[in-house]
Amino acid sequence: MKALSIRQPWAWLIIHAGKDIENRTWHTKHRGRFLVHAASGMTRREYHLVQGWARQHAGVINLPAFEELQRGGIIGSVELVDSVDTSASPWYMGHKGFVLRDPVALPFVPIKGRLGFFEVEMPHN
Repeated sequence: MKALSIRQPWAWLIIHAGKDIENRTWHTKHRGRFLVHAASGMTRREYHLVQGWARQHAGVINLPAFEELQRGGIIGSVELVDSVDTSASPWYMGHKGFVLRDPVALPFVPIKGRLGFFEVEMPHN
């Protein structure tokens, strides 16, 4: 299945808080469900900037603590339904946006991320 690395806390916001746009500088032809990989990197500065932005612009007040956010693995999946140049979503910040819907949290699976969409073999339960 395809996966996309997204830095925390943005990845958590997609799966748990209604973030319906993933901002990118490039379009994709991919449509359908993909795995959300929480990238390993996240600074405290990034965390606090996103925390403040999400509270002010999207009303998110329940962001987990910095130490509680899982990183370096799959945290869920979401459906990509479009790739757009503009959007009325409060999550859209310019350039290009992947329109997302129907997020599903999954048990954490540690895996190394990559740039762009990449293939992942998920263990079967």
